[in-house]
Amino acid sequence: MRLTIEEVKHIAHLARLELSEDELQRFTEQLSEILDYAARLQELDTSHILPTSSVLPPRSMLRPDEVLPPLSPEEILRNAAASAQGQFKVPPVLE
Repeated sequence: MRLTIEEVKHIAHLARLELSEDELQRFTEQLSEILDYAARLQELDTSHILPTSSVLPPRSMLRPDEVLPPLSPEEILRNAAASAQGQFKVPPVLE
């Protein structure tokens, strides 16, 4: 897909970029090549590939779940900026 200079100017305007004429020419070519490559990728048949497939081996970054005793109210409120009567005290949100 070949982009025009006007389209690249519009993209630059949306991105709040000021481009010189040399940059406009260069980015017109580069963006056109990127869009051509994306169009080529769209032609690939990926119907047999699951959406969650990966080339990397499965590895969980999460720790295993452990059942622990619950925290006491005192422990929970220890880091609160303010508390009153065993509850978090926060400034009013509505007047």
